[in-house]
Amino acid sequence: MHTSNLPDIFASLGISVLVSTYQAGRLVMLRGQGDVLNTHFRLFDKPMGVAVQPNRIAVGAGTSIWEFHNLPAVCAKVNQKEESGANQHDACFLPRTTHWTGDIQIHEMAWVGDSTNPTQSELWFVNTRFSCLCRRSDTYCFDPVWRPSFVSSYVPTDVCHVNGLATLDGRVSHVTALGETNTAGGWRDNKRDGGILIDIASNEIVARGLSMPHSPRWYRGKLWLLESGTGSFGYVNLDTGKFESIATLGGFTRGLSFAGPLAFVGLSQVRESAVFGGIPIAERAIEERDCGVWVINIETGQTIGFVKFEDAVQEIFAVEVLPARFPELVNEDRELLAGSFELPDHALQDVPADHRSV
Repeated sequence: MHTSNLPDIFASLGISVLVSTYQAGRLVMLRGQGDVLNTHFRLFDKPMGVAVQPNRIAVGAGTSIWEFHNLPAVCAKVNQKEESGANQHDACFLPRTTHWTGDIQIHEMAWVGDSTNPTQSELWFVNTRFSCLCRRSDTYCFDPVWRPSFVSSYVPTDVCHVNGLATLDGRVSHVTALGETNTAGGWRDNKRDGGILIDIASNEIVARGLSMPHSPRWYRGKLWLLESGTGSFGYVNLDTGKFESIATLGGFTRGLSFAGPLAFVGLSQVRESAVFGGIPIAERAIEERDCGVWVINIETGQTIGFVKFEDAVQEIFAVEVLPARFPELVNEDRELLAGSFELPDHALQDVPADHRSV
């Protein structure tokens, strides 16, 4: 179910939205299709973090990271497979690498470095099980680059539940965690208001008392985040360390992305009581909690649209705006994958013109 204005919002911004749901094992592509919203599903093993650049996507799954590249020439093949009158795809993402991480409970991810030059950027991700930030490595399962000052060692016991990261000017600037703790699962003892925001450069805690914070993001000069335990969306005043809520929504807020004056916020129903019990949003009746993506005007705090998931999808992790109107992501069509090739420019010079789109 969605509000009737959502396809027009997507069209006016020239975007689609990627949504990961580890509970349902799907990556969902929300795409405008005329006056309806097209929900396109792709299977993954427990997908969580999603990192987006204009021509590549990374998806963090249960034990691996998948990277996809946009091959626009393949759109013609995809369009031929569609029924007559279907939308014309303007991007097609095909798998390029799969990196094995092991079960690290991967959370948020981001490309770090020069966003205008993909060869100069690295994929960083939150390794929640080992309570640290990591870089993807060609040699190792993960390459740790930072951990909170109060975490004494790299152990796979999720001591503080580091979960979200914010980037600014090509570097990671802040992370969120659910506790200032150094014992196995210690963050669980104070889920209600034990959450923190950490400045990476100084390794100092700049905000405390947050209720299960997630998804810190720099946008238009403010550091936004979601206080998931209260269902709130807002920003942190870094001078005072205070969280300023601009909207309270009907679900566990997690997953945040922006386009224009709009924020796209993920909501989950949080049915599993062991992890989410004891927080304000879980005190609402289950039928009063929503799951989906809500669109908020950041200038007014008003909800201007939403898409609500029902039945199979109950929990969302990542929400990422993609600068393509009607993209495709291919991870199972063996025939298409076997017959589509990406070559460097110097090699393409020697490929006949009539073969360059096949």
